[in-house]
This record gives sequence, C-alpha cells and structure tokens, in this order.
Amino acid sequence: MYKQGQYRIVSKKNLAKGIFDVEISCPHVARLAGPGQFAQVAAEGYFLRRPISICDIDKDKGTIRLVFEVRGKGTEQLSRLNEGELMDIMAPLGNGFKVVEGVKAVCVGGGIGVPPMVGIARQYGENCTAISGFRNMAAVILQEDFRAAGVKTVLCTDDGSAGRKGFVTEALEELVSQDKPDIIYACVPMVMLKKVAAVAEKNGIECQVSLEERMACGVGACLGCACKVKGENGEAVHKHVCKNGPVFDSKEVVFP
Repeated sequence: MYKQGQYRIVSKKNLAKGIFDVEISCPHVARLAGPGQFAQVAAEGYFLRRPISICDIDKDKGTIRLVFEVRGKGTEQLSRLNEGELMDIMAPLGNGFKVVEGVKAVCVGGGIGVPPMVGIARQYGENCTAISGFRNMAAVILQEDFRAAGVKTVLCTDDGSAGRKGFVTEALEELVSQDKPDIIYACVPMVMLKKVAAVAEKNGIECQVSLEERMACGVGACLGCACKVKGENGEAVHKHVCKNGPVFDSKEVVFP
C-alpha cells in the first residue's frame, strides 16, 4: 500500500556537492514506511518520476528523509525545491529490509547507497556496524547520523583522504573475520554487491541486498527495472526491482 500526494518540505540540507537531504512531512507515508523502501518523486516538467531511497523515517514526527544526488535534469529540478514548498511523492514503494531482533548486523553502503543504510542501522543501534564507502573526503555523508544512533562506523575512501583507504568489501572481510555478524545489509554498485554476497555465503551469514536499476513506473507495471533472480527450480527468472525488491536475499540474485 502506498500514498500519493504533495507534501511539505520541513527541512533541506546540502550534504555534499550535488547531494541534498530533504525531510518531508507526510504522516500517512511515514506510518506505512519501513527501512529499504523508496519513493517515486515527480519533478515539474518531467513525465517520469525519479526513484529515491527512503533514508530515514520518524513515525512520531510523521516525516521521512530523502537523500539524493543530482544526476540529471530531473534531479536538478528537485534540488531547487526549498523548505516550505511541496514535493509530489508516491511512497512507500517496494519491499524493504527485514529486521531481525536481538542479533548483530552490518550495513554496507557505497556512495548514494549509504542513505538507505541509515534507517536499517538505526533499528540495531549499538548492535550494528555501518561500513560506508566514498570516492574521497568531500563526498562523505551521513556518518554523524550513524553515530547519533549508537552505530559503530567504518569509513572507507578510494583515495584514503578520510577513514581507511580501500573498498567497503575489504573492510567487510576484515570485520567478519574478527567479529562475525548475524546479518548483512548492503546497497553498493553491482560489482561490489556480488563480492558482499560471496563473503556472506562463504561465512554462512544471512545477507539482504538492495538493487539499483533504472525505473519508470515504480509499481511493477512496466519492465524497465527487470532483474534476474533464481526461480523455484534454480533457473533464472526475471522480477521487478520496484515491486519484488528493491531488497532481495543475496542467494536469490543472479549476479552478472
């Protein structure tokens, strides 16, 4: 079930170059939303909505946070909206992360895949470690949000300008060898997602991955976001990232 409407922006921040954080007052959406789901946002003058992961949810305040990067003219148009103005959204959409009570979790995010990790990491607090990867220090976002929730953080940058130099997959392997978690959540580029899934399978750890694909409708009516997963007989079948995902069990996904 999802809602569609125009909802007021209660705050807007510029987190890094081209990356914006907007908090939207939408009590009906916030009540329904869970970590890992997303919103389809309308940009004025453009026919297709833009899919944006829900970063965080405050059910008491009745708000959700959307953190997005300007990647084209549509998201550039969205970035021009300011506090007090209305944003046209459909949400919450898709299937989100499953929360498991009383276990240790690791959340792995890369770049704009870090925002959807905030909401799920908050569910675990001090029982969670968030591994985040960025190109460089200037691109680092949301680390204070993890720490405010009691989550332990491991920061990686490609050039070593902040945190440790290297990829999130290297930090994950090191962490698993030292303090094996019960579940891994990940939203990183596909080549790294494949590696995260391999680490999880090798160590017998449950792993949920959030896939990123180009979307048009956002509700499963078109085939724009088809992905390959394993069917009941182990053969590859196509499913919609928007409707059947974006979160899948890593053992389901047929990685390229």
